[in-house]
Amino acid sequence: MTDISAQDQAPEAVEKTRNQWWDVWDQFRSHKGAMAGLIFLTFITLFCAFGPMVWDVDPGKLDIRNKDVRPIYVAIWDGDAKTSWARPMGTDHLGRDIMSNIMQGGRISLAVGWTAMILAILIGTFVGVLSGYFKRLDWGLMRFTDLVLSLPILPLLLVMMLLFRDPLRAAFGPETGIFLLIVAGIGITSWMQTARIVRGDVMALKEREFVLAARSIGTPPRRMITRHILPNVLSPIMVSATLGLATAIITESALSFLGLGFPSDFPTWGKILFDSVDRMTAFPERVLWPGLAISLTVLAVNYIGDGLRDALDPRIRGL
Repeated sequence: MTDISAQDQAPEAVEKTRNQWWDVWDQFRSHKGAMAGLIFLTFITLFCAFGPMVWDVDPGKLDIRNKDVRPIYVAIWDGDAKTSWARPMGTDHLGRDIMSNIMQGGRISLAVGWTAMILAILIGTFVGVLSGYFKRLDWGLMRFTDLVLSLPILPLLLVMMLLFRDPLRAAFGPETGIFLLIVAGIGITSWMQTARIVRGDVMALKEREFVLAARSIGTPPRRMITRHILPNVLSPIMVSATLGLATAIITESALSFLGLGFPSDFPTWGKILFDSVDRMTAFPERVLWPGLAISLTVLAVNYIGDGLRDALDPRIRGL
């Protein structure tokens, strides 16, 4: 009888010890848009990261003899177009391979997006936790957050680019200096929403019973924040991170499109789009590729954020 009852209770014990992250994953998988976004984001990341190992064409190589080569599918409606199977996406007016430039530009755009997002999340979480937990710091930090929110972001970024571009390029080189400047500019102008969200959650959490119990036994504030507060605000931070990644990619593309990003021989999706605008009428496919890369990547990240929001909400998870 003892063995039978133990066997009957075993599935219940396994169900009780099931990790909650498996429930989050199950809820996330049920969101079709989030799964499609995750698949596309994984694909575009692998395409840009490992694609140059397979397609080893130098993105900066000039081949004047093969300039303005159009993709094969263009021959369907334009029989006179110069096409080549060796250039699946064609070449630009200088003979540079467009597909290799899309790969290289994607690596830069995604690197800027991820790095700027991490910087913004770190700043926003730091400010939000301090403001929500320490009442004496709340007024000053939130008024500073309101001040930064009131600033026009794009003009501010343009001013930062004009003021600090040349000193950073001289100190770190043209590519590294601009990378640091763009990441810092996007990061320090994108943390405010995260700070407000984290502050609200921290203010609610610090009145919960387990926090009051930990405070009653003399837990210091630093340990209270790292052990009890931060683990319970990971959900909104993760959702803010996905939305911040999309914002960072769009902002970097806008700066590159305006000609204030990386050097002209250093491709990004925004720079490729800018170079293609002048010949958009004659070669519309050149605008299509970087535009699709930016739009679909941002759309995929937004869908992932929606899926994470639903999966991490305990009121929705399990329905």
